[in-house]
Amino acid sequence: MNQSVATSDCLRSASLARRYNVAMAITFDLSGKRALVTGASRGIGLATAKRLSEAGAVVGIVARGKEDLESAAATIRNIGGTVFPFAADLATHVGAKSALEHFLDQTGGIDILINNTGGSLSTGGFASCDEDDFDRVLDLNLQSALDCSRHAVRWMKSNGGGCIVHVGSISGRELCTSSPYAAAKAALHAVGKEMAVTLAPHKIRVNTVAPGSIMFPGGSWDKRLKANPEKIEKMLKDDLPWGRFGLPEEVADVVMFLASDLARWVTGACIPVDGGQGRAI
Repeated sequence: MNQSVATSDCLRSASLARRYNVAMAITFDLSGKRALVTGASRGIGLATAKRLSEAGAVVGIVARGKEDLESAAATIRNIGGTVFPFAADLATHVGAKSALEHFLDQTGGIDILINNTGGSLSTGGFASCDEDDFDRVLDLNLQSALDCSRHAVRWMKSNGGGCIVHVGSISGRELCTSSPYAAAKAALHAVGKEMAVTLAPHKIRVNTVAPGSIMFPGGSWDKRLKANPEKIEKMLKDDLPWGRFGLPEEVADVVMFLASDLARWVTGACIPVDGGQGRAI
């Protein structure tokens, strides 16, 4: 490409950027942003809150266990972050509403919402799960994200937009032996796509990440490894192409990208973060 063509292309890009009011300076700098992360007392949620804080965001963290939540808050403060912890059960409408209201009261707004609350709770298939199993798992994984998003979107619509990232699972993209968990995560992926399209006029981006098997202390895979190390070692060999579990930080890095200006033209996506574990195309 000669210099005159390259210069013309740059000018054309700059003109389009001005027309669409798009910032061309790309950065991971989230200074001045206010980010709320749910399910943030450990694992993916805590790793994500730390990443956002390191980038300069003011962070709110929500979880049910107050003691673990305070420990997570101390971790973020130790790296120089500003954090607002709030204990709430987001599987309830009241808990989600109170968490968002608390964060808005503390920070004056919300620019980024990371819906990470979740868990399989039940590992059974359809025939072995009753209505209570489905209700608990759907409330924790799906309804919590819908409730938190609903309250966040109200503020974002009136204040120039924002960004929402749902933490789904590869279990929502393909066969999974836990029927309630697969149903909840598949629904979350589908809702994320619909939200992205309908909220685009309000400058609200919505994306989903789909982690594979992630290892962290106290997590479900940590418990399974301790209970049956031989079975888990076989799984690592047979099912995980890289021969290891993923780490919370590896998911948090992708969430960080989606929350930043680097992903300004990414919305409605569902991005697997699984080291090739999933088999869906």
